[in-house]
Amino acid sequence: MGEGLTKEEEYYLKKRNRAVCIVVREGKILMEKVFYFGRYFYTVPGGGIEAGETPEQAAIRELNEECGLTGTIVRPLSVLYKDDGEEYSFEVSIPDDQEPILGYDPEEAGVDNPPLKEVLWMSLKEISEKDRAFLWGYGLLSVDGFFEEIREWGAEISYPGEK
Repeated sequence: MGEGLTKEEEYYLKKRNRAVCIVVREGKILMEKVFYFGRYFYTVPGGGIEAGETPEQAAIRELNEECGLTGTIVRPLSVLYKDDGEEYSFEVSIPDDQEPILGYDPEEAGVDNPPLKEVLWMSLKEISEKDRAFLWGYGLLSVDGFFEEIREWGAEISYPGEK
């Protein structure tokens, strides 16, 4: 597929539909630290939709596999239509007594250095602008509290790389 890509990166880029979860607790978002394409970045739990599975079922399954959590769909947030497939995002609630643990991605079983490195709760100010941009596409502004937080931000332009 792509020259110089690992098997895992090629898998990640192939055309397929995906589902992701936005889970929020006390103003923090459940994020995963992953290593793909030669860099670390943060993303939300999610992955490929399997044959015969709805996007909602895939989101809940991926949350369980990657973070060890059982969740309930609160509502759909967005659908991104991309060249490599559609990406569905959902607001998901989890019981208060559950804490995320570093899970696994069965699609990467047997990989010497799996890309999923850590699961953690992060506030918006702890997430880079690049990684935060994906959260807007996933519909984070529709989740209680985030529109209000952003409305309080200043109006100055702060584009990464600009000085």
